[in-house]
Amino acid sequence: MKNGIVVADSGPIFSLAIIERLDLLDLMFDEVKIPLAVWKEITFDKSQQFYQYIHDFFQYKIQEIESFNELTFTMDYGESESVILYKELNANFLLIDDKKARNIADYLEVNCIGTLGLLIASKNTGFVKALLPLFKKFYTNKRYYSPKLLNTILRQHNEKPFDFQSLL
Repeated sequence: MKNGIVVADSGPIFSLAIIERLDLLDLMFDEVKIPLAVWKEITFDKSQQFYQYIHDFFQYKIQEIESFNELTFTMDYGESESVILYKELNANFLLIDDKKARNIADYLEVNCIGTLGLLIASKNTGFVKALLPLFKKFYTNKRYYSPKLLNTILRQHNEKPFDFQSLL
């Protein structure tokens, strides 16, 4: 069973692209949408390593917001449009990692999930076999998450903890 509509912010998009698992979005959700501001953020640098992969995956998933963006004073443009699009679509989830933006979204009663939450859910449904290789790939590509948190997640899913600092 899929989980309805997800609106994605740029941070998790880059993280999922690095581990080459953007497909999890289509596997876990009925519909994936991004606002125009996020599209501009993720396709701005055509020389970035994962540009083509990201472009091809999201080129038909863009939706412009209809209302005025009153949130640009409290969070960045892509994050604020993501929250607004979530509300306009009556989406089921907002995929967002930025702590400040996520706290604001939570305050606005937005149902948030982060990259790690998506990976955990994907492992629980069998779409991801092991988390450790993905977590290592984050570190080798300069996508840093708390090593303590990653090891807690690994233990909870019967995987061995790892010294992520050794990858730096």
